[in-house]
Amino acid sequence: MMRKAAPRTAITERQNPRSRNLDQKSTREILRLINREDATIARAVQREIPRIARAADEIALRIRKGGRLFYIGAGTSGRLGVLDASECPPTFGVPRNLVQGLIAGGKRALTVSVEGAEDHEEQGARDLRARGMTSRDAVVGLAASGSTPYVLGALKYARKRGAFTIGVTMNRGAAIARFARVTIAPATGPEVIAGSTRMKAGTAQKMVLNMLSTAVMVRLGHVYDNWMVKVTKTNQKLRERAVRNLREATGAQVLTAEHALRQAGDDLQVALIMLKAGLDARQARLGLAAAHGNLRKAIASGNTAPAAGARK
Repeated sequence: MMRKAAPRTAITERQNPRSRNLDQKSTREILRLINREDATIARAVQREIPRIARAADEIALRIRKGGRLFYIGAGTSGRLGVLDASECPPTFGVPRNLVQGLIAGGKRALTVSVEGAEDHEEQGARDLRARGMTSRDAVVGLAASGSTPYVLGALKYARKRGAFTIGVTMNRGAAIARFARVTIAPATGPEVIAGSTRMKAGTAQKMVLNMLSTAVMVRLGHVYDNWMVKVTKTNQKLRERAVRNLREATGAQVLTAEHALRQAGDDLQVALIMLKAGLDARQARLGLAAAHGNLRKAIASGNTAPAAGARK
């Protein structure tokens, strides 16, 4: 009679031979060890760039057609998804419902552990259904182990409904790959503390999410050169940043930049077109609309159109 093979232990759950006897080391030795392990993360993420690029291009395509981006995860993975989603509106000036983060256990799970929430596969599907997910959307499932039932249920539902599915895991051969059209799997290896995926795995996930959302927003035209041009000016720091970005992008003096922003109704993109192409606020808005929000095209069109007092 053949013995049933023991289930394979995910690499993120294995003991790291480089951190054995951790509890017997000095504080500086512990910190140096953690730092050495962290130094491997960027290289692991770098190897995934082709898959990150494919995912970003597809997400941007979906959003252009009216879709949205959902991050869904449990524990640390879920918190990182909610964090990245919540940063998109103030950074890129997008609507709050464009990028959404869902976490097993709901809002309470952001600050406390909700035991067992990640074990319910059907809840992942229910949470996406409650947000009205459709075939136009993209769904990123975040699971360091690649086997979290809540995330698998969400991706299974999303794929069945025709949404574009992406899996972010540290275990390429895990179950998540069955439901993801693109699997992003940085090989970060065993953690310094076995199974503590808030460490290297969490850092890798944060890097991947930064890359995904930033690349998507650049492709969608929410960045000009390397300036934030749709930043939401909700506080003094952000208002000052808007004026500074406008000055640096156009070479305008402070008073000129502030005046253009006022004339543009605090719309940094419109103000930038006004100063770069010598247009008034109405002409700049029309040009931006005609260019379907592409700032560079709007500026180029403005520079070739007749306008009194144009500044090139």
